[in-house]
Amino acid sequence: MNTRLEEFKRSIEGKRIAVLGMGISNRPLIKFLLQTDVQITAFDRRTAEELEQELEELEGLNIQYSLGKDYLCNLKGFDIVFRTPGMRYDLPELLRAREEGAEITSEMEVFFELCPAKIIAVTGSDGKTTTTTLIYKMLEESGYHCWLGGNIGTPLLNRIEEIKETDLVVLELSSFQLQTMKRSPHIAVVTNVSPNHLDVHKSMEEYVEAKKNIFKFQSQSDKVILNYDNPVTREFASQTAGQVLFFSRKNALDRGLVLKDGWLTNKDRDRELKLVKSEEIAIPGEHNVENYLAAAAAVSDYVKLEAVARVAKTFKGVEHRIEFVREIGGVRFYNDSIASSPTRAIAGLNSFNQKVILIAGGKDKNIPYDILGQAIAEKVKVLILIGQTALKIKAALKAEIEKTGKGKDIPVVECNSYEEIVSTAYRLAEPGDVVLFSPASTSFDMFKNFEERGNRFKELVNKL
Repeated sequence: MNTRLEEFKRSIEGKRIAVLGMGISNRPLIKFLLQTDVQITAFDRRTAEELEQELEELEGLNIQYSLGKDYLCNLKGFDIVFRTPGMRYDLPELLRAREEGAEITSEMEVFFELCPAKIIAVTGSDGKTTTTTLIYKMLEESGYHCWLGGNIGTPLLNRIEEIKETDLVVLELSSFQLQTMKRSPHIAVVTNVSPNHLDVHKSMEEYVEAKKNIFKFQSQSDKVILNYDNPVTREFASQTAGQVLFFSRKNALDRGLVLKDGWLTNKDRDRELKLVKSEEIAIPGEHNVENYLAAAAAVSDYVKLEAVARVAKTFKGVEHRIEFVREIGGVRFYNDSIASSPTRAIAGLNSFNQKVILIAGGKDKNIPYDILGQAIAEKVKVLILIGQTALKIKAALKAEIEKTGKGKDIPVVECNSYEEIVSTAYRLAEPGDVVLFSPASTSFDMFKNFEERGNRFKELVNKL
């Protein structure tokens, strides 16, 4: 029996609970909470018409609703408030609720409190989902009973009664989920940190501080896996109580997971274990070599090297991450809709050994695009732009041309619709070309999320 779970259920009995947001993690949360005698009000800025599917899923349950533009005006008189990821913790309405005595928490914070199993969690600006999935698959390949969830799209709190102490839980955590966390996982992984989500975070410093919570509350028996090649994460090593294990694609370390002579290698002072050749990894790109190093470091105490090699050779990647869509007329189309930042788009460009036709642009989240100019100048044959960030991306290329002269012959085409970007890319492509959809921006100007954006791109490519 999970005694912490039973204590939690007793502690919330009869309480008035507000759940802010009716997204993918909070609907299962509502159903879980309703197993206990509580009063729930679900809040969402969307209207009932916009929430038709969500309301249908919750139909028949004892729930009150506060919906529409002024939905937070009714946030009064609650004992517990569950904040949705992405909602700032310091909104005036939340501060007022806290002053009135409400406990402000989240689905993930409660999961950490109640989970009986050891947790391995991954965060970072890029590579979170792939690294999280690799860890899960390596453990699964080695016979462990595992659970995969968090920001990867699968909430687990409603499955808490099924999770056993002997299981392992693998989570992807965003900066939004981490920002108010007061617990850290047994094994924490930080893939890298670069400017991201500055449309929500007030500063880069706040963003970095949120990431630190993944290891901030660790004990000496816990472990943190850090990217030695990233200056921000390298500095984290001096700020954790846990044991530090680095991974590096570029540097020769005395201890850690490194790329040496073309092999992913687990290095200690008195031994070296060759895991797999980098050329045998099924998914392309140097950034995926880093993802494998991070994942192998995370599971180094749990799995044998044969499991790492088998996953590397057979795992074809996660949807929307340099995902091969189709070849038509000798032109290969790739969907990299997950690329919501310049660094992620650069990683996508560097996955190919030829210049590509790049489709980029989307919603601006107030991060710099300067670094994208050099990558475009060196790796792009034709640049096709759409969305709010089109001007920023074009300006980054222009600055690179003025600085070095590189990229001046790259055609730049601006489009107004997804139908237009796909048809334009196909019209300008020649046999042997690669068309890469790697937006370097978020999807929220036109879509609910990057998955919907990627699916739209694939749908249009498959109609060619």
